[in-house]
Amino acid sequence: MNKKTLLWITSLLCLLPIIFSVVVYSSLPEQIAIHWNGAGMPDNYAHKAVAAFGLPVVFLAINLFSKARLLNDPKEAGQSQAIRQVGIWLIPILSIVLVPVTLSIAMGANIPIVLLCTLVVGILLIIIGNYLPKSRQNHTIGIKLPWTLANADNWNKTHRLAGYLYIAGGTLLIGSNFLLSNAVAQILVTAMIVVVLVVIPIIYSYTQYTHGKAK
Repeated sequence: MNKKTLLWITSLLCLLPIIFSVVVYSSLPEQIAIHWNGAGMPDNYAHKAVAAFGLPVVFLAINLFSKARLLNDPKEAGQSQAIRQVGIWLIPILSIVLVPVTLSIAMGANIPIVLLCTLVVGILLIIIGNYLPKSRQNHTIGIKLPWTLANADNWNKTHRLAGYLYIAGGTLLIGSNFLLSNAVAQILVTAMIVVVLVVIPIIYSYTQYTHGKAK
């Protein structure tokens, strides 16, 4: 499938939930929750027209922006093909799932949105962690630091470590939803995972860089 076809298909998929929006629009309340806090309580609302028709357009805009980078990387050959496929189809799938879920919750469906989102993120982290070590230098997918982009060995070592961290982080994130009943504890665990996944690879990569300069 060529790049132009991919862009058209993924864009149309982002807008597909509009069909569901049209069908249920008359049953929607005037204000719809579009964001929930860590305890699963709504903390941001939008008019039903914005939620029903605006959210798919937002996903479309994100899709177009992300594809502009993903599909036009001059070092595209270095991308892990598995992670590349995740990058291609992730935004359309999120639109297809999250827009109907959001509207269904507004109509009274008992859907644990925080649990659902956490499971999705945890599974994505595990998938990405499994394939990060197979990714080679590129400008779109991976841990793009000055030191990883400048040195292939630094890139490979950093992504090997990051792969283990992502798998562990995704597993811990999923497990925390079933083992921790306290919302504050879940938020703290999630924050800790994010910090580890962001900070540790950066520190490790820089350490490898300085170690190489010292030789």
